[in-house]
Order: sequence, then C-alpha cells, then structure tokens
Amino acid sequence: MNLHAPDSLSPAFGALADPTRRAILERLWNGEISVGDLAAPFAISAPAVSRHLKVLEEAGLIARRIDKQRRMIRIDPARLHEVSDWVNNYRKFWEGQLDSLGAYLEKQKGKP
Repeated sequence: MNLHAPDSLSPAFGALADPTRRAILERLWNGEISVGDLAAPFAISAPAVSRHLKVLEEAGLIARRIDKQRRMIRIDPARLHEVSDWVNNYRKFWEGQLDSLGAYLEKQKGKP
C-alpha cells in the first residue's frame, strides 16, 4: 500500500467533514434539485453555497447539469458507495473485535 498515492476517498472524506456539505447531501437524497431551491434553507450567501457545491463536485459526490435556465444538482452515488464500502470494512473489523472481547469477558466471569 502506497501511503502517498492519490486516492478518491480523501477528497470525499474531506468534503464530508463539513456539516453544511453533509446537510446539502441530505437535501439531495430525495432527488435532483435546482441550486436555488437547494440553497434556500441555508443561512449562508450564494457564493458560500457555490463553494460548498464545488468541493462536493470535485470530491465526486455530486453532479451538475443545466436544464434550460436552471442549474440542477444531484448526488453522484458512485463515490458514496466507495465511502460506504470503506466504512463497512472497518465496521466489520470492530464488530469482530468487540465480539472477541465479549467472549473473553464471558470466560473471565467464572474465574476467581
């Protein structure tokens, strides 16, 4: 494993580290939406929303398209699947570790 090789997960995790960007993704779970409608509930400026969208797009988490006069945004699921797969591998590892610890503690109950 080359620790200095570029990877696709680092930008995704960097993008997901921000709560506003996570909230933007949550709004997109219901489907494609215009940038204006997406930005409406956020108490931040339009340029700030654009910067968040740029980070999400560069991380491969969203895709944009133009529909007549509207800029539309949708989740791009491929990168989210990669993130989910990575997290699930570690979840399985830690669940196994906790199961082993539980079994060990059960064995220790009967010992003085």
